[in-house]
Amino acid sequence: MSDERRALAESWAIRQLGWPEWTSRAISSDASFRRYFRLEHEGKSVVVMDAPPERESIDAFVEIDRRLQGVVHVPEILASDSERGLVLLEDLGDQPFHHVLTPDNADALFDDAIQALVAMQSRVTVDGMPEYEPAKLLAELALFPDWFLVRHWQVEPSEAELDAWDHVCATLIRWAMDQPRVFCHRDYMPRNLMLADPNPGIIDFQDAVIGPISYDPVCLFRDAFLSWPTDQVDTWLEGFRRRADQAGLPVTPSAELWRRTCDFMGVQRHLKVIGIFARIRYRDGKPAYLEDTPRFFDYLDVAIGRNPELAVLGVLLKAWRQRAVESKSEAAD
Repeated sequence: MSDERRALAESWAIRQLGWPEWTSRAISSDASFRRYFRLEHEGKSVVVMDAPPERESIDAFVEIDRRLQGVVHVPEILASDSERGLVLLEDLGDQPFHHVLTPDNADALFDDAIQALVAMQSRVTVDGMPEYEPAKLLAELALFPDWFLVRHWQVEPSEAELDAWDHVCATLIRWAMDQPRVFCHRDYMPRNLMLADPNPGIIDFQDAVIGPISYDPVCLFRDAFLSWPTDQVDTWLEGFRRRADQAGLPVTPSAELWRRTCDFMGVQRHLKVIGIFARIRYRDGKPAYLEDTPRFFDYLDVAIGRNPELAVLGVLLKAWRQRAVESKSEAAD
């Protein structure tokens, strides 16, 4: 992406606003090809999103934003241009949860996040939204062997290991598909929640689907960039289950089944994200994300350790890690 895209985004936004003078600064980019710029004028500010149309469409973002308006706090769309991949947005500020969360304020901030999540799951209309189908779940799981195992660890799995991997995938998909299906943000994590009034402001929702009820709670508490003690996470997840039950959502009455459901759903997401981080490194040239993979392996260890059905995954990961270490040692020699 060249500066021509930024100039296009800024000039388009200013035409919508009619500001005679303004300043602009880049405020973020993410794992996709989107970029964001904050435009300011006389104490007012807006955000323009630049999403090159040859890379990704803004249509889903605009459509989901409209579904969420009036249910939770999402940025108001001030203008959009689908052909050029530009969206002018209300500015939700510059304090994402992952910058402000501490052990002292986590309960209060996560309570706001849970309240908003329950509202989305119970009130957002999902008619016409895409389904989180088994094929999609399986394609996401395939990112782990394709990009992390083979490309990053440089380990080729054996036929027997691939059979065992297929069994793991089938187990994870079964647990995902056996859950009630609701509005699913798909990336409901602290960096996509902004400290705002009302709290939280929610962003990055363009990949929303009709999906498993546990998916977003797992995203929230087993995060890519923040870790919390396992017991604390279990407590927060149980708090979500109770709040969801009170709201009339079809969540299981069993705390133990819910805990296991979150573990299995988490494993699917953790494996997917590890694969995505490797893909971002090798396909997109953004290596920093891989630095957070140890966090996900820690999450996997916890889930494997307390769910016997996942023992085979533990065996696979141990064998693959050992071969990766040996291969690296041989290469060093």
